[in-house]
Amino acid sequence: QVQLVESGGGLVQAGGSLRLVCAASGRTSRTYTMGWFRQASGKEREFVAAITWNGGSTGFADSVKGRFTISRDGAKNTVYLQMNSLKPEDTAVYYCAATTTIGIATFKAQYDYWGQGTQVTVSS
Repeated sequence: QVQLVESGGGLVQAGGSLRLVCAASGRTSRTYTMGWFRQASGKEREFVAAITWNGGSTGFADSVKGRFTISRDGAKNTVYLQMNSLKPEDTAVYYCAATTTIGIATFKAQYDYWGQGTQVTVSS
């Protein structure tokens, strides 16, 4: 079992930045691809970004390419999502997730563990 806890959400103006943090605990000795998803009110949960267990590969949704970056610190069992040039349409609850799938996983069904989410609100 792996436990994931997100932090770093909040209210920011359009054009601003936020950094989300996902702290993993439990059976973190296994190798996991880590992902970020988001769910806006009334919408389906959608893929945002992912990073392989060694940080060697990353993947992003088209809507966030060039604005968001993902990184991880293996020693701290932590994954980061740096969000720049935020837009009102980025407003959502952001979830951290972990999967044993090898490579970049973009479907929520591929993920085995989920955090509780952190709210990001971007005002215009």
